[in-house]
Amino acid sequence: MTDKPEPIEASALAAMPNLRHGFFTRHGGVSEGLYASLNCALRSKDEPGHVRENRLRVANFVGVEPDHFVSGFQVHGCAVATVYRPWSPASRPEVDALVTAKRGVALGVTIADCAPLLFADEDAGVIGVAHAGWKGALAGIAEAAVEGMENLGAERGRIVAAIGPCIGPDSYEVGSEFRDKFLAADPRNARFFREGTRDDHPLFDLPGFVEARLKALNLGAVEVSGLDTRPDGSDFFSYRRACLNDEPGFGHNIAAIALKD
Repeated sequence: MTDKPEPIEASALAAMPNLRHGFFTRHGGVSEGLYASLNCALRSKDEPGHVRENRLRVANFVGVEPDHFVSGFQVHGCAVATVYRPWSPASRPEVDALVTAKRGVALGVTIADCAPLLFADEDAGVIGVAHAGWKGALAGIAEAAVEGMENLGAERGRIVAAIGPCIGPDSYEVGSEFRDKFLAADPRNARFFREGTRDDHPLFDLPGFVEARLKALNLGAVEVSGLDTRPDGSDFFSYRRACLNDEPGFGHNIAAIALKD
């Protein structure tokens, strides 16, 4: 573990000079044990002081004051909040996407296998984040985030979207009833499932599904990290890995984006 965060950047977002962003690994924090080291989940059983310090380090990296780093109370839905001014962690709304045109404010989203999405329309000066688990992705969280950005003046043809590290298509074993929900929504979703090692337990391609939803919006660009959070315990927290290992707790990775002030 290192003593500072080591985020992964999306090349299309990194090319925007007025933007700071990162899909942060678990390196560079102060948490210990199961939460080592950059656990940024406000609802975890980690020491609250450790979480505050970890989030401070993320805020510093993206260039904002700690109290200007905001996130939502994520509920696996498709609600979006527009950030006009920072809020305290205790007053964060129950949403899975945030959008803003305010400079000097960072938007964050925590994940532990779900797909983190970062968005930017550089010309309009509008950014967004979204937490896309299977429920939110199927319900339309990506589309809702883009609509929220459009309400602030963004144009979808200019929006760059990046999908960060999440559970990959070789790791996401699901039940047949899970697949049935997607096929009921659209039979074409069958292409995101393939046979697994057990009967009636197909493998689901979450990043592929989210990518297809984003590309259907005709955005300016969609970039996918391709990194799988479940097998790599050295770099990423993972809910699925923690369950398979019968661990009593798990941390959360974080993704963040900010317009330079």
